[in-house]
Amino acid sequence: MRHEGLVSRPAQLRARAREAEAVERLVQAARSGQGGVLVLLGEAGIGKTTLLEHAVQAATGFESLRAVGVEFEMDLPFAALHQLCEPLLHRAGRIPDSQREALEAAFGLRGGVAADPFHVGLAVLGLLGESARERPVLCVVDDAQWLDSASARVLAFVARRVGSMGVAFAFGLRHVPDTDVLRGLPILSVPGLPEAEARALLAAEVLAPLDLAVRERIIAEARGNPLALLELARSAGPAAIAGGFALPSTVTGRIERSFSGRVAVLPLYTRRLLLVAAAEPVGDPALLRRACACLGMELEAAAPAEAAGLLELGSRVRFRHPLVRSAVYKAALPAERRAAHAVLAKATDGRADPDRRAWHRAQAASGVDEDVAAELEQSARRAQARGGLAAAAAFLDKAAALTPDRARRNGRLLAAAQAKHDAGAPDEALSLLTAIDPDGLDGLQHARSVRLRGQISFAVQRGNQAPPLMLEAARLLAPLDAALARETLLEVLWTAVWAGRFGQVEETVRAAQAVLSGAPSPQPPGPVDLLFNGMAQLFTKGPAAAVSDIQAALQAFRRSGDIRALPLACRAAWGVWDEDAVEALSTRLVKTARDSGELAVLSNGLTFMAWLHMQEGRFDRATALVGEADAVAEATGAPKSTYASALLAGWRGDPDQAGPLFEVSAREATARGEGTAITITELATAVLHNGGGRYDAALVSARKAAAQAQYSSIAVWALPEIVEAASRLGQKDVAIDAADQLAERTRPCGTDWALGIQAATQAQIAPDTVAEDLHREAVERLGRTRMRANLARAHLVYGEWLRRRGRLADARAQLLTAHGMLSTMGALAFAARADAELRALGEHRRPADGSEPLTLGELHAVESRPALPAGLTEREVQVLCLAAHGLSNREIGERLSISGRTVGHHLSHIYDKTGRRTRAGVAVFAMEHGLLPDSNGTTGVRAGQ
Repeated sequence: MRHEGLVSRPAQLRARAREAEAVERLVQAARSGQGGVLVLLGEAGIGKTTLLEHAVQAATGFESLRAVGVEFEMDLPFAALHQLCEPLLHRAGRIPDSQREALEAAFGLRGGVAADPFHVGLAVLGLLGESARERPVLCVVDDAQWLDSASARVLAFVARRVGSMGVAFAFGLRHVPDTDVLRGLPILSVPGLPEAEARALLAAEVLAPLDLAVRERIIAEARGNPLALLELARSAGPAAIAGGFALPSTVTGRIERSFSGRVAVLPLYTRRLLLVAAAEPVGDPALLRRACACLGMELEAAAPAEAAGLLELGSRVRFRHPLVRSAVYKAALPAERRAAHAVLAKATDGRADPDRRAWHRAQAASGVDEDVAAELEQSARRAQARGGLAAAAAFLDKAAALTPDRARRNGRLLAAAQAKHDAGAPDEALSLLTAIDPDGLDGLQHARSVRLRGQISFAVQRGNQAPPLMLEAARLLAPLDAALARETLLEVLWTAVWAGRFGQVEETVRAAQAVLSGAPSPQPPGPVDLLFNGMAQLFTKGPAAAVSDIQAALQAFRRSGDIRALPLACRAAWGVWDEDAVEALSTRLVKTARDSGELAVLSNGLTFMAWLHMQEGRFDRATALVGEADAVAEATGAPKSTYASALLAGWRGDPDQAGPLFEVSAREATARGEGTAITITELATAVLHNGGGRYDAALVSARKAAAQAQYSSIAVWALPEIVEAASRLGQKDVAIDAADQLAERTRPCGTDWALGIQAATQAQIAPDTVAEDLHREAVERLGRTRMRANLARAHLVYGEWLRRRGRLADARAQLLTAHGMLSTMGALAFAARADAELRALGEHRRPADGSEPLTLGELHAVESRPALPAGLTEREVQVLCLAAHGLSNREIGERLSISGRTVGHHLSHIYDKTGRRTRAGVAVFAMEHGLLPDSNGTTGVRAGQ
């Protein structure tokens, strides 16, 4: 038999022509500046590694990056990602600072910065993009079923976004579990070889004569698995076959047994070196050399393993096949594995890499060991300080396993579970909770565990299961930790509000108040106490009794306040129409969540910021934030904010886009028992229909949403939609009732936003003698706010009122203003309403390119195909405007959350379409087409650009 490799690549590739061709297409796509991803799925030994090696060989002139999942490192966050990205770290200075810092935090190179998967993913995407500027990139990840979860999420996130970057991803995967984050990527199943091809491969590889019966038995037992085929032929002689030897029950077991047999005949020092190399998955030759020195031998002891085709020594230490590493490690006795990790711990520099040293010490422990557990706990603190909550949880989990004292072990498990939840891994947090010994919990630990179960329930479902759990936790905490009890009660309100119509909000609020009455309250009350009091009064006594406490709480939260209470503080700021507090608190929430790595609340902050930008008329920025929130949800396994996308779609006014989105949002919210999401979807439907002049449909949806207004500040937004629709339909009583309800919520707040919205709705039901003053008040007050979408609609309604009363010149001024604002921000249905009114006045609106006026259908197309002679896309308009303002590719990429290479790709299209070959030429083009301010200071730049 040949000995130059595990399986001869040419022979196997001839048998794998279809799969080899798919791999070559992937490489060729990256070579042509595109890219993509391919997951090779199949059992161990089926040929995935050979196909991955073929990809590397085909990728001549590429930057080839490798990583291999290692089973015993699955709990060490970002371990596999570090393998893949280490050769690129010298380029980290080329990516935005926030992304570089997140990546360094993930690899333990920096403290004080969060290693959240979204920004780590952007950093890896940026590094790959920078590398691809020089040459194409191939990323090969074998044994992906053993990737640590943090690496798997980031790699899946990145792999889905390299389609036009000159970057290719190839994964080798044994199976796709139901929760695997790689699900949904393009999969190519690698089946067993047909019998004829198996015979041909065996004949090509086994040159010595082989008994016919033996050959047939080998082919039958291997079941088309190439590696099993050849390893069985190597290890089994005719006598063994004839004797009916017992083969392992699985193909993997057969192959690993074969490798174990080949390792067993190597010299003792070589076997020891192989085990140390198997226990050190980073593949650092310098570390392996130091470990060899600790064992009293040289690295040259690896020579027999190299000659046997088991190991390669170069700039990295690599096993020729992942199953070799697995076989070496599994074949060793537990004491031998512990000894290998002990040597690696000794060889690892405790100052340069204290956490990996602690990890090896933990693997070397033979039983409980408080000293090692304490060292792991120190590693967890370091990880948490730099925002590495997932890493902190892994260290705490391992520390708990080594802790002799039951109470301390429970405490570490509970801390690990909390860290997992905060890092956005609710399923893993729940798994850790189930490992806790309930009989060893003290009262406070039990209460905290119940609270965490409620938090996990809310993170996964956001439905009506969480409030009872949170309420029970608050009852348990009240006599033990009054501050945590009050914070938990605030979470009770938060979860109850989200359950909305599917829960029992009023009963939950009263029960929460009863718990609070039995817990001592600090004097003076803190932000949490003020906010709880205000929210409880809002639900039970109404806005007039609640606003002062809520406003005081918001001021306190702007100075301080726990991050877990910030989402409800943001919600409360919407409820009292305080735009400054909304902006300040949502910005702080996002920054704090990123800095601490608390992804469980980051998507909330991003969604609040998106809603703010929506009201500001900055739809593109809102879209980007919703996309970021969804990316965080994708990285953590939380539900996506479909309802936020639905509200955006309602404002944009395209029924074809919005309809399916509304259906998905409502269906998912109903399945989760998430009442607030349904309310938002109903609100979005009302906005869409009011924009399109379908007032009957708008009124139906708005009234459904407004029915929840007692408990939901978001539902209050539906009241102006009722007024607009009902007044157009002549249902004055309905409009008056809704306007009165709105005034009850807005009048106590006293902000320009609240009173401007109130004036705009009152103007639509008031007699003419006072209506105009109200219209003017609405425009004046809203003009002092940042809420440009509300202001634009106030101009529109005022202009429509003026035209109906024959005041054509005044109407034209209001309608022109409304049309310009609504068109610029992308509120296309409302813009079409303004356009229809202007046409009725004889106003002939002409687009910038001099073509005929836009119809309603054409207005819907503006978002994806602006009316520019060059036919630029919306994303190209964004890039063009930022480039014209002088931003670099890197700065544009950071602003739009795309890679610098993608920016360059868009710029090349812009140059081709506009015929301008320089940034200065692009700036002139933008000026010519109203995309930048002209000498008069007017602008056609879309809001948010």
